[in-house]
Amino acid sequence: MTKTDRSRMAATAGFAVTSLLLVLIAGSYLTDTFSSLDWQGGEYAYAFVWVTLGSVLMRAVVKAAAPAPWRSLGSGMLITGVVGIVVVLTLVVLFVQGVESMNPS
Repeated sequence: MTKTDRSRMAATAGFAVTSLLLVLIAGSYLTDTFSSLDWQGGEYAYAFVWVTLGSVLMRAVVKAAAPAPWRSLGSGMLITGVVGIVVVLTLVVLFVQGVESMNPS
């Protein structure tokens, strides 16, 4: 296995792990998994945002601290983090538009 192959696999692993976390949080929200802990929509949203921001911030840590083939792990995490941020911003815009369209007068 060449160094390029290892880098690609590391980037894929970073993308896959962070994506899996985001999908699990979304799935937990849809099935109300943590209702016994009194979680409502806000807690799931916080978890989604923290995983998104954490993956973006972890990119810098991984790039600085990891050995050469694993540095691309941070790139995969960055891609997922950016996609998560776009999803969050899209949901905020849709929510604001929905609230503005409910004009009672």
